[in-house]
Amino acid sequence: MASAVRLDRWLCFARVFKTRTLAADRIAAGGVRLNGQPCRKPGQTVRPGDVVTAATPGKVRVLRVVASGERRGPATEAQALFEDLTDPPDPAAAGVDPDPGAAADE
Repeated sequence: MASAVRLDRWLCFARVFKTRTLAADRIAAGGVRLNGQPCRKPGQTVRPGDVVTAATPGKVRVLRVVASGERRGPATEAQALFEDLTDPPDPAAAGVDPDPGAAADE
């Protein structure tokens, strides 16, 4: 397995974007950061330990690269390529009552 891979390929292998072209377009548009630095080069090299921040439709994902991957495989294989550092959504910010039974007790 290769220890380094192009950023656009890794984003596709990890199933962050559906195609490599979509990943490359998002990188070129400035929607991806590598180790906190803006990155506009789809050919930028990514290695295990790097942190990739990607603006995807509907959310921003923060992922630590665990492996470079060899192909775009099934979802279970893709999940082994990264550690998700994205904060879980805050229920209060979404307008959802975190304890729906509390109001009924009053």
